[in-house]
Amino acid sequence: MNAQNSEQPMRVTIVTRIFTPEPSAGSLRLQALTDELVRRGHDVRVITTRPPRWIPLEPSSGERISRWPVLRDRDGYVRGYLQYLSFDLPLAFRMLFGRRTDVYVVEPPPTTGAVARVLAWIRRRPYVYYAADIWSDAAHMTGAASWVIGAVRMVEKLALRHAADNLVVSEGVALRIEELVPGAAMTLVGHGVDTDLFSPVGGRVTAPSDVVYVGTMSEWHGAGVAIDALAIVMAEDPSVTATFIGQGADRQSLKDTAARHGIDDRVQFLPPLPAEEAAQWVRSARVALATLKPGAGYDFAVPTKLYAAMAVGTPVAFSGPEQLQALVTKERLGEAASFDAADYARAISAVLARSDGAPVDHLTDWAVRNVSARSVAERAADAVSRAVLDGTDRRA
Repeated sequence: MNAQNSEQPMRVTIVTRIFTPEPSAGSLRLQALTDELVRRGHDVRVITTRPPRWIPLEPSSGERISRWPVLRDRDGYVRGYLQYLSFDLPLAFRMLFGRRTDVYVVEPPPTTGAVARVLAWIRRRPYVYYAADIWSDAAHMTGAASWVIGAVRMVEKLALRHAADNLVVSEGVALRIEELVPGAAMTLVGHGVDTDLFSPVGGRVTAPSDVVYVGTMSEWHGAGVAIDALAIVMAEDPSVTATFIGQGADRQSLKDTAARHGIDDRVQFLPPLPAEEAAQWVRSARVALATLKPGAGYDFAVPTKLYAAMAVGTPVAFSGPEQLQALVTKERLGEAASFDAADYARAISAVLARSDGAPVDHLTDWAVRNVSARSVAERAADAVSRAVLDGTDRRA
């Protein structure tokens, strides 16, 4: 039940290393939650970082934002243990000496969750952890040292166990949390996309590509299969073009693979773009790509890029675990394939054959019904309110 009509105004502090206007699924997710809390009349403060110099700041939508300089990698992102630490250490003082609040909402990584857990305990306030991913599983997939994986898992369990509530994005994530921390408090809020921003109505790019991949290119996404598949597709139809937009550990490897296949003149790579521009690229394409490497401990994840494509009405070609293949097939979202280049090439070609770049009404309708960020934010805001009303801080 939506609690917005019965709840009293609260002071909410959102703690996150990344926030709008930086482009990421986490930024958009937290901005949607912030907007919903402000809409309900709550006083919201965001503790976050200064964005890279090339990303202009925008007026807030009603929240107060406290920004702090932070270490970034060479691509300008807060990604890596030193970068996380450069946010987490000042965070302890910012929370300790910051304004009083009724509840904290904390975004991963787990190190931030652990710091917030300690400071929330000191200040006798509950915190809600936004468990969009299982970071220790992701660390395992990258081939990190066993001691690193163990340390990440320890602090992640600490953050999950003592949260007044954990906001989870899928049943798969909920099941994994239950395995790691039996009895942890959880609310399934879903994984959404801004269907106002990502919509079939809006601008398009002047020189679109037939195929677009927008989002993170990390090890667990396995986007290399897309490059291998495109080499097959482009050998059959040399007119096909593709654009990959985003960053990630695999980005350079993907560029090298495209060059090795001799398709680097038809596959361009762009840096992460503001959400509005990313939506224009997806809206202009004939097919959107989404991949997820199966069997590596992260099969429960859902690539947000799949939802974004649905919201603008662009059919998707998906390669990955059978569970998501079944979703794409059952809901008629595009074409699904196994994690195999030849099979994925078949799926991409099938979508290209029937797509002219015009938005597909069935896809946008499905997105509004199932993955609207507004609906996700409403469920998350209800959970935040309950954490305050129940007076649960789960202190040790």
